[in-house]
Amino acid sequence: MDQFTLNLIFVGATFALYIGIAIWARAGTTAEFYAAGQGVNPVLNGMATGADWMSAASFISMAGIIAFGGYETSAYLMGWTGGYVLLALLLAPYLRKFGKFTVPEFIGDRFYSGGARLLAVICLIVISVTYVIGQMRGVGVTFGRFLEISTDQGLYIGAAIVFAYAVFGGMKGITYTQVAQYVVLIIAYTIPAIFISLQLTGVFLPQLGLIGTHTASGVEFLTKLDQVVTELGFKAYTGETANMLNMFLFTMSLMIGTAGLPHVIIRFFTVPKVSDARLSAGWALVFIALLYTVAPAVGSMARLNLTTTMWPNAVAGNALDGEAITRAEIDNNPDLSWIRTWEKTGLLVMEDKNGDGMIQYYNDKSDAMNAIAAERGWTGNEVTKIDNDIMVLANPEIAALPGWVIALVAAGALAAALSTAAGLLLAISSAISHDLIKGSINPAISEKGELLAARISMGFAIVVATYLGLNPPGFAAQVVALAFGLAAATIFPVLMMGIFSKRINKEGAIAGMLVGLIFTAVYIFTYKGWFFIPGTNMLPDTAANYVFGISPLSIGAVGAVLNFAAAFIVSGMTKEPPQHVQELVESIRIPRGAGAATGH
Repeated sequence: MDQFTLNLIFVGATFALYIGIAIWARAGTTAEFYAAGQGVNPVLNGMATGADWMSAASFISMAGIIAFGGYETSAYLMGWTGGYVLLALLLAPYLRKFGKFTVPEFIGDRFYSGGARLLAVICLIVISVTYVIGQMRGVGVTFGRFLEISTDQGLYIGAAIVFAYAVFGGMKGITYTQVAQYVVLIIAYTIPAIFISLQLTGVFLPQLGLIGTHTASGVEFLTKLDQVVTELGFKAYTGETANMLNMFLFTMSLMIGTAGLPHVIIRFFTVPKVSDARLSAGWALVFIALLYTVAPAVGSMARLNLTTTMWPNAVAGNALDGEAITRAEIDNNPDLSWIRTWEKTGLLVMEDKNGDGMIQYYNDKSDAMNAIAAERGWTGNEVTKIDNDIMVLANPEIAALPGWVIALVAAGALAAALSTAAGLLLAISSAISHDLIKGSINPAISEKGELLAARISMGFAIVVATYLGLNPPGFAAQVVALAFGLAAATIFPVLMMGIFSKRINKEGAIAGMLVGLIFTAVYIFTYKGWFFIPGTNMLPDTAANYVFGISPLSIGAVGAVLNFAAAFIVSGMTKEPPQHVQELVESIRIPRGAGAATGH
């Protein structure tokens, strides 16, 4: 059976499963649409949360980032998993005890302010819309590659699938669909990793293969990888970062950004009891760890496979003593068909600059390598583009794995992108229908009318997300910087203060969110450009221009600190919250009846 047919069968079967589940779990009330009737088992909710969180960025991009970034990019693993520890300990149980449907609703009630609720809605929509663009684009790229259609056509198909199960199923349908999507994506991610680990190290578990021995050379796997990449002038894969402050702040930004992402937080409104919210977070961490502990192995093994493909002698440790891969081999060798396939997508670009019939792959920013290049008549790195996003998708092809494994990866990548897209779109829909329409515009709207408004809002959000996926604005490539930075600097601090401080009032909360929002957005704008106008950055996006070396990707942690500071200062200068609000804060944190036995 040819590869295209296999891809079609695997992807079609999973889509049929998702739509079938959505029909079975169709939401009939607003409680089911927003929070699945608050009746989801914590284990299933943990699994759904894992799928909701493990987006195209986790499934497709993260291993690619690790492949080319090495040790420094471990911050993604630490930050994205650490955020769930914060959720489990500091937010999830208390927000579930509050008993509402959305994050802006909590903020509006806790800070007794429609303005605070509206500002939270704005932050939520900006964060979610920014984040969903990458998911929709990931759907288009994956469809385009594996179903041999254009990226735009793939995006249309993905949007139709999300519409089919999200608009009608709401949170109830999305939850059980995400459980199925988690099963698909974790199998799709793990099986190729096991195959490749066995090929390279002889070890079944990729996590152990990463620290095992490279079979062909007899040296430790990571030592072998360091030898190969440094010989070509690249930084040692296990080399340490030059700026620990920036790495620390980046990790913190990812952690508190994760804990502040609205589409993640609303998952904890779906369980029956407060204790279940904490259990859900724990199970989510377990299910996420199943993928995240494999990702470093996938990234590092993909990097070695790619490099030794370009320099076959690198396996023996003397890449530069032999010839690089030739253009004729790429064009005619069936084992290298993956290169030709990915070249068609434009995500992998090679150019024989010096006309010697070979493709030299090396770091042309290295003085040592440029000296060698000058001796040999090379005129620059001839692998002119390797998109990070191809590494996971191409890895099974590079390793010559069976066709069904390649098809499984396609289905898994689509499951990852669609599951997160659905969660983000639900967060947007809930903010519009519940917080904006019911909360501000028409408080007297009937439940039937609100449910209709929620479905229309969801449909509208899908249309907007599809349009932006087709026509990505200038900031689409900076999804992590904007979405996580704003979540860290706006949503997380106000939730923390709302739960743990009775003294923070509405003036303080609004001031804190505004300071965090403006500071973070302006800093990102300074180096990344105005959101819809590429190339309008005020300063070059280089480490030499960053304040104290803090990159735009890391600034969310600083924005969060400024949010806390502004909120406490303004609250201290203004009237304390009403007594009933202070009692509300105390009731959220302290179990009913606590201290009754001792009289305290």
